[in-house]
Amino acid sequence: MTFFLQLVVTGFALGMIYALVAIGFIIILKNSNAFNIAQGHFVMLGGYLGYTFLIVFGMPLWATILCTMAIAALGGIVIERIALRPLIGQPIISIIMMTIALSSIIEGLVTLIWGGEYKTYHGVLPTLTITVSKISIPSEPTIGLLVSATAVLILMLFYHYTKMGLAMRATAEDLQVVQSMGIKATTVYSLSWVIAFVVGVLGGILLGAISGVMTPLAEIGLKAFTVALLGGVNSIGGAIPAGIIIGILENLSAGYLDPLLPRGGLASVFPFIVMLIVLIFRPHGLFGLRKVERI
Repeated sequence: MTFFLQLVVTGFALGMIYALVAIGFIIILKNSNAFNIAQGHFVMLGGYLGYTFLIVFGMPLWATILCTMAIAALGGIVIERIALRPLIGQPIISIIMMTIALSSIIEGLVTLIWGGEYKTYHGVLPTLTITVSKISIPSEPTIGLLVSATAVLILMLFYHYTKMGLAMRATAEDLQVVQSMGIKATTVYSLSWVIAFVVGVLGGILLGAISGVMTPLAEIGLKAFTVALLGGVNSIGGAIPAGIIIGILENLSAGYLDPLLPRGGLASVFPFIVMLIVLIFRPHGLFGLRKVERI
């Protein structure tokens, strides 16, 4: 029972990071109706930036997070202004192809700068372990849980209670009405990409602290897509329980099912098994809105 609870608790921490990354994915999808294929590469870039600031420059965690978020915010503005704003009004497939190009560019830059090699920064984070009875969470998942939960809470408050957050919600609902009210859609789009980039690199720092960083970390974007589908692609709040569910199920499969297989590996595909089940039986997700078209 202790082993089970240990897996659930650490899976909960992992799931909160997944939820954080998925929120960035959902915000882009709600505001531009396009899948951001580069979201996972934002995560990968964040992991390598975390390694650079923590190990190479020897900066503390709080300074690393602030510097990385600043770089991500600038990157989001540049990407939206140069690469995506000219595509406003163009077919959605054009935006999707642009995000694919962005993912290739980011991966190429990471390989050029860091060599795409495995990097780790275990042991450099502050010691912060939560222990309840026989269950304990190591420092990396504990910090990941606290930072990601705080970031998710700030995003939810911003999205629901600030003027710009309400503008983003309105733009996602009806662009023409928003423009008629004098709200600049380009500002909303730019902020959406800034948020997506920032939460991506923040998730990369946290995941890198748990499992290390290498180029396959970009595949976390596919898991974020799974979380978005499970929670509902039009529900930002739904990403939180969906991320927790995916994180716990992935951890349980790694603890109980992988040891039974000759080569293991089931944990890495388990989220996609969940995605297939969701698409078959509840394609609008657990908390998404079912769209009904009347003729």
